[in-house]
Amino acid sequence: MEVTRERAWETLTRYTKSEALLRHALAVEASVRAYARKYGEDEELWGVTALLHDFDYEIHPTLDRHPQDGAPILRDEGYPEVVIEGVLSHAEHLALPRDTPLKKTLFACDELSGFVHACGLVRPDGIETLEPKSVKKKLKQPSFASGVSRDDVYRGAEELGVELDDHIRFVIEALRPIAGELGLRTAADVSTG
Repeated sequence: MEVTRERAWETLTRYTKSEALLRHALAVEASVRAYARKYGEDEELWGVTALLHDFDYEIHPTLDRHPQDGAPILRDEGYPEVVIEGVLSHAEHLALPRDTPLKKTLFACDELSGFVHACGLVRPDGIETLEPKSVKKKLKQPSFASGVSRDDVYRGAEELGVELDDHIRFVIEALRPIAGELGLRTAADVSTG
């Protein structure tokens, strides 16, 4: 089976109905694709892996099942092992090695993309003027986006080998072009009031 975004989106939307989870998948996909371009990697493969990383969360919402029980579904649908291994490796509780750039990038972008999205939801201009210092300030507030693992955010940047500020800035910039799809105010919204 050819790995395409269209096929991955069809798989994702068959198992995921929550608008919040779909937006999260789009945010992580945008961040991971941006890193693939930066590193000269296979953008389609990386994007598909990111898009599918939580595809089974609604049917397997507990750590004893997600994402490991989703792997056989992806195999049955003909996704290559590199995609499946990437999906599995983003789950910290499985303690699988993140031994490829794709695995490290997916892990690094997962929690941070969700956190940046949350920051944009509470700002009048979305993420248009969001800066790393504002994100870092919010990271220090345990009650803000409390479902996001701060440890995973910090560990992700470290495993990727980038400074946290640079990683945050990169993710913000990756999400700006799809702000509207994420339910965030866009530059056009801000300029028209």
